[in-house]
Order: sequence, then structure tokens, then C-alpha cells
Amino acid sequence: MRATAAPEPVNLTIGQRSALTVLLLASTLTVMATAVISPVIAAVRDDLGLSGTQAGLLLTAHCLVIALVSPVAGTLIDRHGVRRPMAIGLAVYGIAGGAGLFADSYLALLASRVLFGLGAALVFTGSTVGLLNLFRGAAQDRVMGWRTSATAVGALSWPLIGGALGTLSWHAPFGVYLVGVAVGATALRALPDDRPEQRPTAGIRAALGVARHHRPLLGYYALFASTSVLLYAQVVFLPLRIDELGVHDSFVIAVLGLGVSVTMIGMGFVYGRIRQQLTHRQILQATFAIWTVSFLLLAGTGHVAFVVVASALFGVGMGMSMPTLTVLIGTASPPELRGALTALSGTAVFLGQFASPLLLGPISDRTSLTTGFLTAAVLAAGILLALHRTPSVRNAGRPRTGRPSRR
Repeated sequence: MRATAAPEPVNLTIGQRSALTVLLLASTLTVMATAVISPVIAAVRDDLGLSGTQAGLLLTAHCLVIALVSPVAGTLIDRHGVRRPMAIGLAVYGIAGGAGLFADSYLALLASRVLFGLGAALVFTGSTVGLLNLFRGAAQDRVMGWRTSATAVGALSWPLIGGALGTLSWHAPFGVYLVGVAVGATALRALPDDRPEQRPTAGIRAALGVARHHRPLLGYYALFASTSVLLYAQVVFLPLRIDELGVHDSFVIAVLGLGVSVTMIGMGFVYGRIRQQLTHRQILQATFAIWTVSFLLLAGTGHVAFVVVASALFGVGMGMSMPTLTVLIGTASPPELRGALTALSGTAVFLGQFASPLLLGPISDRTSLTTGFLTAAVLAAGILLALHRTPSVRNAGRPRTGRPSRR
């Protein structure tokens, strides 16, 4: 049996630790964007007399804004460094998000969510580029795994906080967004002043040109978008499947669906060890193979226990794919365009979230949940086949060792 080498310790300076703490905390805020108010969205709908579509827009409007604005956010970061744009983004995130404490009309609430998306775009891109710039080699793999764990912890904790505050009023959970202001102030002190000595003149057009002519980058963006579509199938359809199997208590349904977040947390902590043994390509192949099995289980299962297993398997894949794709995009990006090219991954992710109900929803509505899950399994299997047939991705030829590999 092949022995597993012990992972090389990540020795961080005090400054790196402070910056890492801020960047990991900021990474949880993009998850908070929807999670903290989702428990009270029904109360908002009833109090303001909204339709289901109007209420849904309060949860998804920022996704479209992030998708559209992310390239601009990335260009600002390329030209001004991470620290100042991200601090401004955190302040906008906190103030616009917190405006829901006082909003008493649908238009005011929707406008605040649009402004909120502008800040969230800077936070998403800034936290990603900040980690890519601060760490290299095995340390970068390790902290990207930690980021996945932090994001999953946020996915577990923010809805609970939002639900608890929602017992006071539907306005109360919006106050949680104000933490962004505090994190922004901390970012100004903790993050290094990384403004480039010579401000790059290249912008969005140059980044799009690089992406258009660099096939691996286009592939990574497509994989990010596909991941969002498949995640939607889990988040939305999984509770419906559990309900079909005779479990109707909303709290029990929520607990049974925690497998994704729990296994993501665990995978994030061991991702550095996985990268010592597997190439990026092998990790992505394993991810889509696991997801194919997960959706086949959901399509054919008649027992709740198998639903829980399928949910946990999906979390394993998420815990491997997120850091892998992020590192691959960062590695493939020229330093002067890293912000803009990384930001395009945000465009892919959030467009995938916005579009996924349009892709999978009608299939399940017109047929059945089983057909919806089978469609997701076919999509995952098709991507797995494509990964086997396409040329090897850059930097995927050798597993990471304790020594920095050639990039």
C-alpha cells in the first residue's frame, strides 16, 4: 500500500495570519448574502404583499449584479491592489445590506439588494485574489482548502443566525450584514498595501481577450458555471425529494440536508493532503464521478438514508472542486490581469446560479424529480467524459509536494 507523505507545515508570519483571518472571514460573507435572509423571505413576502417572483428576486438580484459587475471589480483590483477596493466593497456590502433594517417598501429593499451586489462583487473577487497573491505552492493549496471549509461553516451558521433573529422581526436579520463594515475596517489594517508600482493599463477588454484565446481558462469558467447548476439541483430539489419520502418536518428536512456543508468542511481541511497525491485533473475527474453517483442515488433512492449519503457525497465533490478551479484560474492568469480573470469566475458562478432554475426547473416541473436528478447525473457524467478526453490542464501533470512545483 502506498505510503502517504505527511503534509509540509504551513509556517505563516503574523502579518500573513492576520490577512488570512480577514480573507477567510470575508469569504463567508458571499455565502451570507442569501443565507442570512432566506429564513424570513416568506415573512417579507406576506408583510409587503409580494408575489413569489418578487420575493425570489430579493434572494437572487445580487447574483445577477455580481455576475455583471465582477469584471469591473477585478480590473479595479488589478489597478489598485486588493486592500482598498476590498475595504470599500465590504463597507458597501455592510451599509447596503444593513439598509434592510429600515426598508419599508419593496422598491427600497430591491434597490438596497442591487447596491449590495456591487459591494459583494468586490468582496468575492478581492478575497479570492488576496489569497492567490499572498500564498504560493503547498501553502496556497492548504489555505484554499481552508477557504472552502470557512465557506461551508458560513453556509451552516448564517442561516441559523438569520432564523434566530427572524423571530424578532423580518427586518432583524438584515442587521447581520453590518459586520461587513467592521471587517472592512480591519482589512485596511490587516491586508498588505499591494498597489502595483506601475498601474496596469490593461482592463476588461484585455482580460476577455486572454480568456477567449486561452482554452483552459474557458474550460475552468465552464466548470465553475456547471458546478453552480448542479449545486442548485441539490439545494432546491433535495428537500423536495426528502418530502416525497415522507419526511415533512421542516427542521428535520434541514438537518438531513446538512451533509453537503459538513463534508465540505472536512474536505477543506484535508485538501492539501489530497493535492500531494492527486493532480488537479485527477481531482476534477474524481469530483464529477462522485457527483454522477450522488445524483443517480437521488434519482433512484426510496429511502431517506440514501438521500443523506448522496448529499454527503456531493459535499465531498464541492470540497475538492472549489479550491482546485480557483487555483487553476489564478495560475493561468498573468499577474497584471489576475483580478479581472479571477473575477470572471465570479461571473460564471453567479450566472450559473441565476440560470440554473431556468435550466432544471422546467424539467422537474413537467416530468418528475427523478427525471431532474437523472438530467443532473447525465450532465455530471458528460463533463467527466470530457475531462477524460480533453488534453491535460495546465499544472495538472504532477501532484503537489512539499516543494513548490513549476507553474
